Amino acid sequence: MFRFTALLSLLFIALGAMASPVPSPRTATMPIGRRFKTNSNGIAKILENDRARIAHIKSLAKDKASNSKRAEYSFSVTNGAVSYYATVGVGSPATDYTLIVDTGSSNTWVGADQRYVKTSTSKSTRDSVSVSYGSGEFSGTEYYDTVTLSSGLVITSQSIGVASSSQGFDGVDGILGIGPTDLTEGHVIQSTLGTVSNVDTVPTVTDNLYSQGTISADAVGVSFAPTTSESDTNGELTFGGADTTKYTGTLNYVSLTTTEPASYYWGINQEVTYNGATILAETAGIVDTGTTLVYLATNAYDAYVSATGATLDNENTGLLEIDATQYAALQTLDFNIGGTTYSLTANAQLWPRSLNTYIGGSSSSIYLVVNDIGSDSGEGLDFINGYTFLERFYTVFDTTTNSIGFATTSYTDATTN
Repeated sequence: MFRFTALLSLLFIALGAMASPVPSPRTATMPIGRRFKTNSNGIAKILENDRARIAHIKSLAKDKASNSKRAEYSFSVTNGAVSYYATVGVGSPATDYTLIVDTGSSNTWVGADQRYVKTSTSKSTRDSVSVSYGSGEFSGTEYYDTVTLSSGLVITSQSIGVASSSQGFDGVDGILGIGPTDLTEGHVIQSTLGTVSNVDTVPTVTDNLYSQGTISADAVGVSFAPTTSESDTNGELTFGGADTTKYTGTLNYVSLTTTEPASYYWGINQEVTYNGATILAETAGIVDTGTTLVYLATNAYDAYVSATGATLDNENTGLLEIDATQYAALQTLDFNIGGTTYSLTANAQLWPRSLNTYIGGSSSSIYLVVNDIGSDSGEGLDFINGYTFLERFYTVFDTTTNSIGFATTSYTDATTN
């Protein structure tokens, strides 16, 4: 009996040694904070900055129609009013830079405020780099350097732009680009030139973390929490996939859209309904950390205005405004994506009331975060799910599978506004 038991134990051990262990996903996180950029009067002009961004994105479609070429070949864009930012180290020893986190940009660059500090890991390619944004621009020289995102998140030989000149980036040092790699090509329709001279495409920080084996998937998870303060560390990036502690329920993935120009960014197809009625039939748009509000095609926006009874505060904020009675009657705004519905509750449709005066509004008013994209549906960019959507739903931008994942969070139904 002893021999039989011993043989059986040896057999189990042998089988265990032969079995391939299931690898655990390799992910690493870094905190991100939010802050507003204001004008000389201390007012955050979120609408005008959002619209500058939208106009720049739409220029892709116009250039495709006219087959035109430009002296600059970039369509990365950033929002100059509300920024999510991260502290990123460059070089060895590292110098810390404050960089805007942007899914609508793919080049990473420094030098707008704090100048680039060369170290033993700095290597100039002598290639020029130039990126034009909806609310600013920079130009300079491409370098390869060590980039440290957080403990355990170190990238060697990362392409970074070093600005010799920049506009529109007061108070920050540049951008951490986590958009699709194709954006580094700049003019993805006609030009053979990229954002960096003599280079077709530039691997993003996420691409390099994946190719260097630091993370197990070319993906980044984004977690935002609703906040009523002007500046707050209330977000997190997870490179390599999802942070399961940041969402509830199931993380559902949907394929990226093939409709231009949304397909050049993190674009998806979705339908939007209000109180059960379709206001925007399934169409293409983008999911974007750099846009503040939720934007709908004009026909959908008009239907939303009619259904809610909202009026436009054109004089002060440019936002829709409702009274207390209309707020009490406000229904959910539903985003139907890949067969799953993600609902913005009545409270989630509100601009945080404690920040009303910060955007030039009245402290007693009730403003909505839904706004007009500026054209009817059918343009290939018929909605933008900005950060006021993303702070209610956990989101994963996955290059490995060409998809975006969404899940509810503990903040989906929060009544913070």
